[in-house]
Amino acid sequence: MFFLGFFCSHLLTGQSTDIFRAEYLNIPENDTGIKTQRYKFLFNLPIKLNEKKDYLVTGLEYNRFDVGYSQNFPFDQSEINRFHVVDLNLGYITKWNENWNFVGLFTPRLASNFTDGIQTNDFFLNATASLWKQGVKNDKPFRLVLGLSFNSTTGLPFPLPVVSYNKRFHPNWSYTLGIPRSRFEYHPSPKHTFGFSFLLDGYFINIQNDIALPENKIGSRISLSALVGALGYQYNITKRMALFALVGRSIEQEGTIRDDNRNDVFLLNDEANFYIRTGFKIGIF
Repeated sequence: MFFLGFFCSHLLTGQSTDIFRAEYLNIPENDTGIKTQRYKFLFNLPIKLNEKKDYLVTGLEYNRFDVGYSQNFPFDQSEINRFHVVDLNLGYITKWNENWNFVGLFTPRLASNFTDGIQTNDFFLNATASLWKQGVKNDKPFRLVLGLSFNSTTGLPFPLPVVSYNKRFHPNWSYTLGIPRSRFEYHPSPKHTFGFSFLLDGYFINIQNDIALPENKIGSRISLSALVGALGYQYNITKRMALFALVGRSIEQEGTIRDDNRNDVFLLNDEANFYIRTGFKIGIF
């Protein structure tokens, strides 16, 4: 169930409400001797199609993972110290009715160490369809997202649900319930936001040159799944532009090498880690 929850976090990745994001993640070395750094860059361009306010959204997201190993493992680590994930976002937004907007998203993905160019197994496919409602109830603004999403990295032949609910229940307090993030926030002023979050993070990436493992096993994929609790701060430069930082610790974590059938064949890391993330973003809301 935890592994399924990790994949659910990727179902919402393509539904980012950011127009631009630059982000750095650091998961420091723990007792297993593994540390991870991630550099993320995202750009989405909404194009207005007509006076009905239908939009075509095109975008690109790039993630680079640098993984360091201070301990020796019984296999060649040179193939699994740098990974790349490239997403192409193609979306369509339209007003469904008086209350709801429809969002459709198609996201081809390349996820690999790219040691020998681009190969067939580097390609993954994500698609999402959701309804989005935003309004005010009892003088309290809210936002609700309901939908379905298919992600080829799950190995499941059917879509999974997408649910997210955000509400400003007090002028200085708000909460969000959903996957990949639930959070509770305090807004002392328009410029400052403090909060506590539970979030899912991780990756699922192809290894181009299979790794020979003990007991005659072969590694073809690498994955990391983490459930994190974190304290956060956001400085709002404008209504839609902000600097942010998160500092926390993983509650559950599993880094695994997998075979062609996505079975676990070698456990890399199941020890809790600190989690540090910071960046700059420009959002739709």
